Amino acid sequence: MAQSFAWAPLVSPSTEHQQATQPWQLPEPLPKAHLQLADQLGLPQELVAVLRRRGCNDQAIVEILEPAPAPPPQQHFPDLPKAVERLQQAIKGNEAVAICGDYDADGMTSTALLIGVVQQLGGQAQAAIPSRMEEGYGLNPAMVEQLHGHGVKLLVTVDNGISALPALERAEELGVEVIVTDHHAIPPQYPPVLALLHPDLTPTDSPYRSLAGVGLAYLLARCLCGQNTAALASSQDLFCIGTVADMAPLHGVNRLWLRQGLTRLHQSPLPGLQALIKSAGLGKRPLDGEDIGFRLAPRINAVGRLGDPHQVVELLTTSSAQQAMVLAQLCEDLNQQRRDLCAAMEAEAQALLQDTGAHVPPFLLLAQTHWHHGVIGIVAARLVERFGRPVALLAGDNRGCFRGSVRSPRWFAVDKALQSCGELLETFGGHSAAGGFTVASHQVARLQERLEQQAATALEQGASTMALAPEARLDLQRIDGAFLRALQAMAPFGVDHPIPLFWARNCRVVRQQPLRGGHRRFQLACGESCFPAVAWRWPHGPAPQQVDVVFRIAWDRRGSQPQPQLEIEALRPTQGEVSFCSQSRRYWCSSQGGAIQLRNASGKRRRVPWPPSESTTDSPSPPQSLDSHMQKLAIQAATQLGLTI
Repeated sequence: MAQSFAWAPLVSPSTEHQQATQPWQLPEPLPKAHLQLADQLGLPQELVAVLRRRGCNDQAIVEILEPAPAPPPQQHFPDLPKAVERLQQAIKGNEAVAICGDYDADGMTSTALLIGVVQQLGGQAQAAIPSRMEEGYGLNPAMVEQLHGHGVKLLVTVDNGISALPALERAEELGVEVIVTDHHAIPPQYPPVLALLHPDLTPTDSPYRSLAGVGLAYLLARCLCGQNTAALASSQDLFCIGTVADMAPLHGVNRLWLRQGLTRLHQSPLPGLQALIKSAGLGKRPLDGEDIGFRLAPRINAVGRLGDPHQVVELLTTSSAQQAMVLAQLCEDLNQQRRDLCAAMEAEAQALLQDTGAHVPPFLLLAQTHWHHGVIGIVAARLVERFGRPVALLAGDNRGCFRGSVRSPRWFAVDKALQSCGELLETFGGHSAAGGFTVASHQVARLQERLEQQAATALEQGASTMALAPEARLDLQRIDGAFLRALQAMAPFGVDHPIPLFWARNCRVVRQQPLRGGHRRFQLACGESCFPAVAWRWPHGPAPQQVDVVFRIAWDRRGSQPQPQLEIEALRPTQGEVSFCSQSRRYWCSSQGGAIQLRNASGKRRRVPWPPSESTTDSPSPPQSLDSHMQKLAIQAATQLGLTI
């Protein structure tokens, strides 16, 4: 196990923040044999070290760089042949098919994808998406009845439906057949459907296991089109948008299809995507996951949050460039409105929290009747970043209830917390990091008390001090064109495959300046290398001249060509002598003249040659003449001093 480092990142004395007490846990050295693959693959050792520490064996590393082909999906989804046959029958018979989606980016792209494919194959398809404000999530009986009244005899759900038991039972009563494609948790009672496509029904080692809603829609579309590649031409573009927007894990076929699709996404034949790319200011260059996650997806989601999601489906299925530009401008306008709402709500929430004084409660719950349901989740996530506490924001409805959205740090499990409060809630759902619920007004105080107790228990157990854990040491001098190309070869990054988190020691702060929005810009140098850096939502104030830094490598996209920059997670002052703990004892170490100087609490000193003469700088093996205790101390000291990868 790596040792937790004693220093906290730099913080202004007047500012309380989660990072102020967060220790650094630096990675222990790897055996040299674990890094030998670097030479075989032409990867820098630092990147191989990152993947090894993530548990990747040789084959997994190779498949990150070159994903394996997708196996026949019929072998993994038992109901897939039945679903394809029924859809082909509907298309051939010119039946009206309803694609029932969700109002987030995953659900809207899934809906547009299947509508586009069915229409390309000569069938009839229409969108059916519930209103976020009036109906809430998922297929409901009223929708089924309305569609049945319009002559629809086949429904295909995308990104929802698995838990819509009342709606599915009503469809069965009316003789409406339903194909459910969904990736949310399967309830104990199996739904009455014609066919169910769900990742959890695949073998445990299936590369289809992590598909989001749009991935299941794309899979179904591929099988439906067969050899008709023209009908499938733009589907992979929508797969890319929805998969990144829904933060689906990037392994298996998600990784394969996303790598393929990103290479040509900027050349999409869809007028709606081209209009959206233009309105987002992305130009004509190839796009990556960050462009989707931070530029395209928010514009799509803004419509689902504040407007009518059917307009996004229209945007993504229209053949008219003129209509596409009108709808893209609508996305732009609603996204700006969303930004304004978020800024106002965040300011109001922070003003309410100021009433708590210097003490930050273990769980932050705020309720206002006038807040907008569509953006409370975004603001809750921002408050988690700022305060390092789980946050629930509640917006009132017209039925005497509040609808809430919860976000949390890693140390607090939202799904378990809501489940334990289930008797206080009208409805609830979610996963470990986020969730939603509806609660009656008279139960809000009890809910807050219960959630605060749970968070307080987690805090007492030290959960909130989870260490900041960089995955490899990376000197700034190592970041050159070859390194950046190798890093790009590991893309796309996302859930289960994040952008590597590095650390560097003894960097010079050449320049720094505060930015609007609480951000801070830096210029960091080490040796002859100098890089721009940015710290988002940085509450700590100015940095000293010499710092250790935890960072990711990102891209500044403000100019015509993206430029590399460092995104700072934490800083601490560089000191010549570093302290660390081993077996509940504190030691101090420094690097001097090709050796490590060790000192214990009683003042005794020991000099250990480093790097050992018989090995390379990054070998974790100190001289064999040392006893096992001193060898362990030497390795820990080398780690803390930045002498190992």
